Amino acid sequence: MTTAISPTFVAPQPTVAGKVNPDDPKPTSFDMPDLVGHCTYDLFYNPEGDPTAAQSVHWLDSNCPILNAKQRVALKGLKAGELTAHCYYTAPPDRLRVISDFMNYLFHLDNISDGMMTRDTEVLSDAVMNALEFPHFYRPTTFRGKEQPADELNAGKLARDFWGRAIETYGPGWQGRFKETFEMFFEAVNVQAKWRDDGIVPDLETYIAIRRDTSGCKPCWALVEYGLDIDLPDYVAEDPVIMALNESTNDLVTWSNDIFSYNVEQSRGDTHNMIVILMKYHGHTLQSAVDYVGELCRLTIDAFQENRFKVPSWGPEVDDMVQRYIGGLEAWIVGSLHWSFMTERYFAKGGAEVKKSRFVGLLPVNPQ
Repeated sequence: MTTAISPTFVAPQPTVAGKVNPDDPKPTSFDMPDLVGHCTYDLFYNPEGDPTAAQSVHWLDSNCPILNAKQRVALKGLKAGELTAHCYYTAPPDRLRVISDFMNYLFHLDNISDGMMTRDTEVLSDAVMNALEFPHFYRPTTFRGKEQPADELNAGKLARDFWGRAIETYGPGWQGRFKETFEMFFEAVNVQAKWRDDGIVPDLETYIAIRRDTSGCKPCWALVEYGLDIDLPDYVAEDPVIMALNESTNDLVTWSNDIFSYNVEQSRGDTHNMIVILMKYHGHTLQSAVDYVGELCRLTIDAFQENRFKVPSWGPEVDDMVQRYIGGLEAWIVGSLHWSFMTERYFAKGGAEVKKSRFVGLLPVNPQ
């Protein structure tokens, strides 16, 4: 029996080089690790990516009246459809469109939940999960404490729209995995909201456990199956090696995002980031914290590469599905790294220069 490789997470001890000196001036910049250079996977792009991305932006823009002018500009600069085209490069146009809509929607949820109090995130979760349970029409629940309004929330309407199209195709396995992991996302967002309400910055291990779900990556792995028109048997999806591959991909996307998003997040006082925790509890400077997270990212890529050769065999038909699925995870690893410099979400219009120089000048702090 093969054993899946997983990086060992031990609370880091500060080194002399990384230890904070209270007399040192506050940092004004940091250098990013070369994660793109460490990832040797080929980068692909769906031939229908550009038109589908444009259609998807229009879908959210035209169906989301709560967006203000600044948010509509940010939606176009997000380029979630381009991320989708890199990560689902073999998906046919109709499925690519559904996934692209979900990707835009997921970032939209992240934006609107960032400033929410705990009760608000519960209401949002109820609205979205209701749409997934009743995809063809709105059926508000009347459970005590969970009463829903007669007029459905916009977030529920958007969810019902893309989900109704997604489930037109066969796939009870991936559909179940999507709903289960999407609910885990909301549960984690609720925990994050409680931390925000109470001013809590969690310890590293607690943060990692929750961050793996607040990233929203796990539902995207179910959509890898959807985009490939496969439905992995449960015994395959629950195999330890497959689960380790999923986790490595999630960790790479999530922790590299903590690096990419740190500058914007620190400028608005957001503490849901591993770099913040390393500096607060483990004596790291900003640069040594960034380097530490970068090393974790490199370890996850290496663990993924090792585990892909430990995958069991379940016969030719299933093995073919599994290899295609692993290819989809690989596309996520390389696609997300390159996209992070394409989107305007993290570096505005300077992503190409940051990708080249790996230098990031800190933005002034302006809490929201």
